[in-house]
Amino acid sequence: MMAAVTAARARADVLLLEPNEKVGRKLYITGKGRCNVTNSCDVPELMAAIPRNGKFLYSAFNRFASADTMVFFEQLGVPLKTERGNRVFPVSDKAADIVDALFFELRRQGVELRRDRVVGLIVRDGFLTGVETENSGKLSCETCVLATGGASYPQTGSTGDGYALARSAGHTIVPIRGSLIPLESDDPCCAQLQGLSLRNVELKVKNERGKTVFQEQGELLFTHFGLSGPLVLSASAHMDFRRSQYIAHIDLKPALDEQKLDARLLRDFEERANQDFANVLGGLVPRSMVPVLLERTGIPGDTKVHDVRREQRRRLLESLKDISISLSETRPVEEAVITSGGVAVGEVDPKTMESKKAKGLFIAGELLDVDAYTGGFNLQIAWSTGYTAGLAAAERVNNI
Repeated sequence: MMAAVTAARARADVLLLEPNEKVGRKLYITGKGRCNVTNSCDVPELMAAIPRNGKFLYSAFNRFASADTMVFFEQLGVPLKTERGNRVFPVSDKAADIVDALFFELRRQGVELRRDRVVGLIVRDGFLTGVETENSGKLSCETCVLATGGASYPQTGSTGDGYALARSAGHTIVPIRGSLIPLESDDPCCAQLQGLSLRNVELKVKNERGKTVFQEQGELLFTHFGLSGPLVLSASAHMDFRRSQYIAHIDLKPALDEQKLDARLLRDFEERANQDFANVLGGLVPRSMVPVLLERTGIPGDTKVHDVRREQRRRLLESLKDISISLSETRPVEEAVITSGGVAVGEVDPKTMESKKAKGLFIAGELLDVDAYTGGFNLQIAWSTGYTAGLAAAERVNNI
């Protein structure tokens, strides 16, 4: 939609082919239905939020940055607000307002919307000359912007079609995998604690060499398959199970260092000396965690608190500061917020998003082998590359 609007504003005749009944279906679910439009930061900060191939986006970000995205939508009548972490949302908290703004701007700019699916690219002598569609047959065109999305949330239309199309034009596809995605674990404590959400905890993820690849405070969720929640999704962007294995370390009391936590334990133990150890634990952690901590500390739940020895208290302290969980894999890519991998960026001109394999073919968004951390950065990639591709495609048409 951004590419189509931009190209139409640059006086190109634009046909937008959309297989879904409505445009922008995936936008409706972004930001939990609120649409985290972008992140209010400068270009260096945008670049820092992209763990792979960030340099490829330098030109696109300089051409259309976060501030430009905010102006774009506010000029279309969508007031925006900035929240924690510089995350930008519509004031209404409705993703539908973003979709509607784009839809009505497409109409104002005279873009033809047609419900159809591209099933093939027509490339002759290194030049794209048309596309083959499911319903309309072959359509000739001077340029084509391929912006089909990745392979996550296929029910929204991101079915991975674009990878096959790009490959047919000669592009290399870096193997795709899910990013910003829940993580699987064989640790039985995850199934024991499924449904439990922990807030204000610290998650540290280490690779098999003991190097910390992620460390942040926030919220996580235990599930029947492993771990999920905002912290875990953010951590997944730093992980690649094809290259390493990982262990999650959860600090249940990040606001207290070991000395302060030990002092609190001593105070609680003195005040409740005649109670069962399990009951005292219930005042420190959610009830569903008590059996897990009893197992990990090896202290029987019916032990009277005054009988808990110093080394046992030490084991409790260590468990509260570090619940370690071995991670086995990410969930399937279909459950990811974003797809990592895609069209090799070395085969695309970063200044125009034009293919180096087929002149007249432009590639934008999640199809490219670029992905970012959570916080509005991935949508900014979409806006920036869509704008760059749309403008360059229109300029090529106008200069023919």
